[in-house]
Amino acid sequence: MTKIFLDTASMKEIEKYKSWGIIQGLTTNQKIFLKEKGCNFKQRAQEILNEIDPLPVSLEGPNDFKGILEAAADYGSWSNDEGKPFENIVIKVPMMGNGEGLKAVKALNEKFVKTNVTACMTLNQTFLAASAGATYVSLFYNRMKDWYKETYPSTNNTIGNDEVYALETIAQTQVMLKLHGFKTKLIIGSIREPEDIESILKVHPDIITIPPKILEQMPFNDKTESTLNDFEEAWKEFKKYESK
Repeated sequence: MTKIFLDTASMKEIEKYKSWGIIQGLTTNQKIFLKEKGCNFKQRAQEILNEIDPLPVSLEGPNDFKGILEAAADYGSWSNDEGKPFENIVIKVPMMGNGEGLKAVKALNEKFVKTNVTACMTLNQTFLAASAGATYVSLFYNRMKDWYKETYPSTNNTIGNDEVYALETIAQTQVMLKLHGFKTKLIIGSIREPEDIESILKVHPDIITIPPKILEQMPFNDKTESTLNDFEEAWKEFKKYESK
């Protein structure tokens, strides 16, 4: 079963969608925190960790080996409302081209720190992340499509090949993780439209991390709304003649 993670740093949004009973984890990044102008990172991160506990929360740090380890040590020193260390922190580690991200995953894994290797676009990257001991690995769906279109210009690209590439990579990655016995879970991010969710669900990833603006649209269908209005009018008519 594919789980839903929420992609936000807004306490208001977390409380709202948590009440729907569908959220099983949360992811954040620098761009998400940029939307929360004026908040203190440490304070907000701890609020999120407490609110979501015991569900996993992916927190971003610097994009260099030393900085990642320092951030992980800092986050690991935080205490929850009960004065105990948070057990639901997941350290985001970027898939850096120089291998420093993999080096960070190995170092953190040896300290039993959970990691989420992000910004992956290929099966090779996810294979390396899992081999290094990542708890999660994140493929960026629409950025994968962008990469494909940029790498293979439109003169050689049939419409839809970018989506085929992204979905096939997700499916192949999911199979690879299972066949090789990795415990790493696959997260799919970079969601831009509700229709993206429908496409991604066909290839059965472990997790999809969904922004609030997309999640907000998913329950709505105009035909559903008109059908409910028809039922409501029928009920009112029925009540007029109901026997007492």
